[in-house]
Amino acid sequence: MGDVLAGNHATWELESDALVIRFERGIRTPRLFQALRERRVPYEALMSATLAPGRRGTVVLHAVPRPGADPLMEAAAGQLKETCDPYRLALPADREDLAARWRDELAAVIPADPVDRLDSGFLVEAPQGPRSFKAYDGKATFDGSSEVSFRWSSTMATSEKWKTGDQSFRVRELSGVEWRSPDSPGGFLRLLPRGGAPRTDRPDHDPASVVFGLGYGPVHDSLPFAAAVLSAIRAKDRAPVPAGAVVGAAHGDPGVIAERIRHLGELHQAGLVTDEEFAAKKTELLAEL
Repeated sequence: MGDVLAGNHATWELESDALVIRFERGIRTPRLFQALRERRVPYEALMSATLAPGRRGTVVLHAVPRPGADPLMEAAAGQLKETCDPYRLALPADREDLAARWRDELAAVIPADPVDRLDSGFLVEAPQGPRSFKAYDGKATFDGSSEVSFRWSSTMATSEKWKTGDQSFRVRELSGVEWRSPDSPGGFLRLLPRGGAPRTDRPDHDPASVVFGLGYGPVHDSLPFAAAVLSAIRAKDRAPVPAGAVVGAAHGDPGVIAERIRHLGELHQAGLVTDEEFAAKKTELLAEL
């Protein structure tokens, strides 16, 4: 224990109770690794250790995490490229014997029958940052424990989102997150309400979603954000939300409701909301007081 193994973009260290992964900083290091900086992975969060040939004269040591143990991998849902997988360490092929020794040592400390603590929360801590990022149609912000907010872009958000106004979501009213990688078409981050389905299948029309685009919501920003929100959801008391509660509004707060009515009036004056829509939405908001 205490030995350090240096590979491409990261070093691994076996401590008494955990594998500590420290990521390098440099222009060739994947930006996700730079954002993660360091990860402490309890051995009980791992399922196995493997060694396999890699690309371009390398071998890859893989510490395989248990399903549901790490909020980052849970949010990624298998969408990370292998080169951006924080549990894979690439080494030159001429160090295969050393990598094999590490595989065996790591396998020896992984519990064969770990105590199941997944119901009480993730075994690996969520990444520390970032807590905000710019999406294509708005800015997402998380306070780190209890609330997520979306502030819409005046030029990129759809009229459906503008009509609802900027959104705030209490973590205790959420059941999870859905992240679709910006590296593929149609990427987005969606917050899932507790006890209900998304309002629409289209993330660009869903006020509980922000959508990605070229240069917006990159993996190194949006995935750690999604993992942090997911970890906070798991940590919260899973008491049922009172019947009739709606995700996304600060119900009963006169100041917030007044601001939403003012915003609605601006949309009405700009011709983005009809007279009927304005009257109906205003009545709905006043009923929340």
